[in-house]
Amino acid sequence: MANDMTTKILEESLGKIVLVRLKGAKSLRGKLGGFDQHMNLVLEEAEDISEADKPKKLGTIIVRGDNVTIISPTPR
Repeated sequence: MANDMTTKILEESLGKIVLVRLKGAKSLRGKLGGFDQHMNLVLEEAEDISEADKPKKLGTIIVRGDNVTIISPTPR
């Protein structure tokens, strides 16, 4: 479950690009379109960047919160 600080950071990241690391060493990048209390994420314009030299465009996806290990806002 998201705590207040996590919720605040995610709210500030809505509409911005975030990096998401998943279990199994997958990495995604996309615009945070939404989230819920279970840390389920909606990523728009998402890309699988697990292989840096071969990013795969995924479009709009929903990432299940229990697969997320790290969410990081990207610096502007």
